[in-house]
Amino acid sequence: MAEALRWTSQDSTLALSGDLDRDSLLQFWQQRETLLKGKQALDIAALERVDSAGLALLVHLYQQQTRSTPSFMISGASERVKTLIALYNLNDIIPVV
Repeated sequence: MAEALRWTSQDSTLALSGDLDRDSLLQFWQQRETLLKGKQALDIAALERVDSAGLALLVHLYQQQTRSTPSFMISGASERVKTLIALYNLNDIIPVV
C-alpha cells in the first residue's frame, strides 16, 4: 500500500515525504501554487517512492518555480530519483542535489 504524500513548510523550504506517485499527488497538485509561494527550495529527501508521474510533477514544479525564483532548487534526491532522472535524460532539465 502506498504511503500518503505529506508536506511541511519551514521558512523558505517545502519538504515532501511519503510516496510521490500517480495515486498520491492530486491533493498536492491542487495546492502547489499556494504551498510553493515564496519558497526557494523543495526538499525531497524523505520521499520513499517516486514514479514517472511524480517525476513529471517535479519537472513541472522546478520549471514553474524557476520562472519566479531563479535560485529555486530541489534538494535531497535519493540515488533512485537521480537514476530515474538520468534514465529519462532529464539531468539538464531538472538539476537536483
